[in-house]
Amino acid sequence: MKPKAKTISTGSVQACQNCKNSFTIEPEDFVFYEKMKVPPPTWCPECGMQRLMTWRNERSLYHRKDAFGKEIISIFAPEKSLVVYDQKKWWGDAWDPLDYGKDYDFSRPFFVQFKELFERVPLVALFNKNPVNSEYCNHTEDMKNSYLVFGSIWDENVLYSKGAIKSKDSQDVLFVDNSELNYESISCEGCYRLRFSRYCSSCSDSAFLIDCSGCSNCLGCVNLRNKSYYIFNKPYTKEGFEKKIAEFDFGSYEGLRRFAEEFRNFAMKLPYRFAHVLNSPGSTGDTLFDCKRCQWCFDASNSVEDCKHIINAGYSLKDSYRCYGAGAGELMYEVIDTGVGTSRVADSVVIRSGNEVFYSYNCHGSSNIFGSIGLRNKQYCLLNKQYSREEYESLLPKVVKHMNDMPYIDMQKISYTFGEFFPTELSPFAYNETIAQEYYPLTKEEAIGKGYGWRDPDEKNYTVTKEPEELPDNIKDVADSILKETIRCFHKNKCNEQCNTAFKVIPQELEFYRKMSIPLPRTCPNCRHYQRLRQRTAIRLWHRSCQCFGLKSNNGIYRNQLEHFHKSASCPNEFETSYAPDRPEIVYCEQCYQTEVV
Repeated sequence: MKPKAKTISTGSVQACQNCKNSFTIEPEDFVFYEKMKVPPPTWCPECGMQRLMTWRNERSLYHRKDAFGKEIISIFAPEKSLVVYDQKKWWGDAWDPLDYGKDYDFSRPFFVQFKELFERVPLVALFNKNPVNSEYCNHTEDMKNSYLVFGSIWDENVLYSKGAIKSKDSQDVLFVDNSELNYESISCEGCYRLRFSRYCSSCSDSAFLIDCSGCSNCLGCVNLRNKSYYIFNKPYTKEGFEKKIAEFDFGSYEGLRRFAEEFRNFAMKLPYRFAHVLNSPGSTGDTLFDCKRCQWCFDASNSVEDCKHIINAGYSLKDSYRCYGAGAGELMYEVIDTGVGTSRVADSVVIRSGNEVFYSYNCHGSSNIFGSIGLRNKQYCLLNKQYSREEYESLLPKVVKHMNDMPYIDMQKISYTFGEFFPTELSPFAYNETIAQEYYPLTKEEAIGKGYGWRDPDEKNYTVTKEPEELPDNIKDVADSILKETIRCFHKNKCNEQCNTAFKVIPQELEFYRKMSIPLPRTCPNCRHYQRLRQRTAIRLWHRSCQCFGLKSNNGIYRNQLEHFHKSASCPNEFETSYAPDRPEIVYCEQCYQTEVV
């Protein structure tokens, strides 16, 4: 049974089953759990999010045979004894998920029965809806001429990216919205021909920008608003800018590396805003746009309201807790990739257009279902067995009671009763195949020690024909013959980044490099992805004080340009920020930051 929480005046303090640290359940949280008809959580928010993520494999794609012997691309490793269909077969009418239904067995834990069902019901090979020449994409929809793109929607001609929305002709971007001709952009929106930048909006023909808005023809700038022809935050005439920028050859790998280092040193001397929380009253987290009353939320936009512990959400998500990749729905709890007309969905993965859904996987247009897999347009089903409404409503409370009376106990002796998300040890994916490795990275030894699966990479039989040191320094010297080469990744699989060990350059990619005057990369797509992740702050919040100490920053590096509201005294403001206290950035509160940049 779950330990009872100790009630105090400001909420309830609970010990996390997983990490053993304490966390607080606020009074308003109990209101939400009552709406969902689930008990309060026994895992802290971070451990709970990590557990959710172990059920989402985005980037690990495999060649394997489907249930009929056909070679397909799949997120399920070839050694997994699962029934896998390609998208056309899975969405077809030649099979019925109800054929796999089973009676509930009150002599065994629910999660054991769900795992057995999971191994019998056909699973879709990829979550890749309506692809056009975009077969190597996953958790995507309406992609055209795109390659190795993940967690994205409505893109065209996008390569090696994650979180791209309504974007085109871009490559190696992370969480970019409504942009074109972007390269190595991170958390940017409405940008054109932008390179090596992060946290920018409505910027064009620029490179190496941080937290800039409305800027054009700028290079190596931080915290600028509506400026043109600036280099390292200094203004130039158009003629002077063009003359100066001609000195930089970004088509050269070595020249690009030197400038990037110079820019890093420059950027560390300027203040950073404590969080990118814009037009989001009553909210905490980072990279929030047009949200209301959202707490501990990250990468959310487009009218997300009254949510807590959410990552990667949008499109009018309302009144939901502990979700990754949720939107266009309400009353969701501990779900992955769920939304588009959903309500009251809990402990589930990939649910579309349904309500009253619990413990289900990849179900569409279905309501009042529990412990079901692959259902479409069904109602009143439990373990894929069809019931009448009366039978279902009579059976469901008995199943909930049974889950509490006979909990599932994992290898770490952690108890899973009703309300707990699926145990990680039952996930069809190894820990390092999932996005958990991106947000909460572990070594192989750490993962195994926690009882998580780990998949060693397949032995690569690549015949490397080109070492990274042998690549031409400048893109203008790259011949078409590079398309025939197999290039060794500079990391040589000595990193913890799902290194591919080697990679090839495809024609669409080479054309992009030439058009944008960008040198060939020296690392594989996976390693480049992890390098972008490291440029962002952690999915975590620390309580900190503003580092503005009167006339300058507390480390003495930055001197304020204008007088602040606190004048010569230290700023009294405190905040929740994703910048850890030991990070080197100078972190200002919103008031001090706006005084300096507007």
